Amino acid sequence: MDGGTTAGDAGPPLRLDGFPRAILHFDGDAFFAAVEQAADPALRGRPVVTGKERGIIACASYEAKARGVRRGIALGEARRLCPDLVVLPSDYETYSLFSQRMFDIARRFTPDVEAYSIDEGFAELTGLRRLYRASYAEIARRFQAAAEAELGLTVSIGLSLSKGLAKLASDFRKPRGFTAVAGRHLHRFLARCALSDVWGFGPNTVALLQRHGLRTALDFVRRPEAWAGRLLGKPGREIWRELRGDAVHAVQSGAPPLQASLSKGKTFAAPSADRDFVYAKLLRNVESAFIKLRRHGLRARTVTVALRRQDFGQASLGARLTRATAATHEAVPAVRALFDALYAAGVPYRATMVLLEELESDPMTQPELFDDPVRIEKMAEASRLIDRVNRRYGKHRLGLGTGLFLPMRRPAARDAAPRRKTDRLPGETERRRVGIPLLRLPV
Repeated sequence: MDGGTTAGDAGPPLRLDGFPRAILHFDGDAFFAAVEQAADPALRGRPVVTGKERGIIACASYEAKARGVRRGIALGEARRLCPDLVVLPSDYETYSLFSQRMFDIARRFTPDVEAYSIDEGFAELTGLRRLYRASYAEIARRFQAAAEAELGLTVSIGLSLSKGLAKLASDFRKPRGFTAVAGRHLHRFLARCALSDVWGFGPNTVALLQRHGLRTALDFVRRPEAWAGRLLGKPGREIWRELRGDAVHAVQSGAPPLQASLSKGKTFAAPSADRDFVYAKLLRNVESAFIKLRRHGLRARTVTVALRRQDFGQASLGARLTRATAATHEAVPAVRALFDALYAAGVPYRATMVLLEELESDPMTQPELFDDPVRIEKMAEASRLIDRVNRRYGKHRLGLGTGLFLPMRRPAARDAAPRRKTDRLPGETERRRVGIPLLRLPV
């Protein structure tokens, strides 16, 4: 086995062009923590983490990362590493508002923008140089500067010929990174990228490639495409082509395709061994999942529930329903049976989750032979009524009776709500608030 390619001996170029296609990837740096610092300037320059309600770090600012604090570690350990750590409950509503504004800024430069997650996305810039009288790199820098100026947080940028290369480039220098890789420079860039950096290569794939003597992304693309296909199948071929600058996956700026699954989960503010409370939490996940299912005009045929213990161990079971449904009440008996099989008395649980699969569109369908059409219609009408009430008065105002167990638990130290939920403007309620971030500025 050889030692792989290094940047110093990258060899001949993979291609000789510049930017026959220009795809941008943008990624908010330490996004959740950065939003907290942008919303409250008093937090700037301080080590900030989110995840107080979970007991583990959800996101750490770069000031916290410099002190050894990382995502996923327990709060107690984080405070030992950094005694002056600022620990905040996650405020996903505010994060979503900042995310929407970031994507709105991107759409000012190009209509072809794809949201990959709440804090990162892709944008198609091909053909826009004449419109802006600027290079692709300059257009990308203008977007980066606008995002920082208007949102008060930094964004790392990758610009190249494919989505795979653009994402690899945005991760190359962080925070506030900017990396543009033209076709003629691909070989030099890939020689500096480890296999583990490549989008789509997990630990097992990396280990397999290393057994074949590969160390860098360039080592992989120097092998023939047929070799990549034999070893890794169709995904391997697609990654090979993307890394060589062929845009296999286009930027999807339209409506997202039909989801293969839908999940809802919730971590408790404090672990609980109370059977009624844990089951109520699970059914609240079920209600939320089916609300979203109906909002998108879908039905589910398979339901899986999972219970996560205090020691982070997890058990899950799934069941296939007799018919695809969008009615919460139709799935509850199956969920109850799965819960009864999973729950262990006296064991503290920290989270519940429900996963809906085998999704399909929800047109009016002819009942099957042994279906009860009257009961089915009553279930559907109950769901429609619940949705109407909740749209008017707030989510979960009308729901399953098990929800009455949720407020009975004694408040825990980690129950603190984000300030957006407590610092309300006149007329705002817990569920209904103005759709703009709440900023705290000194006056």
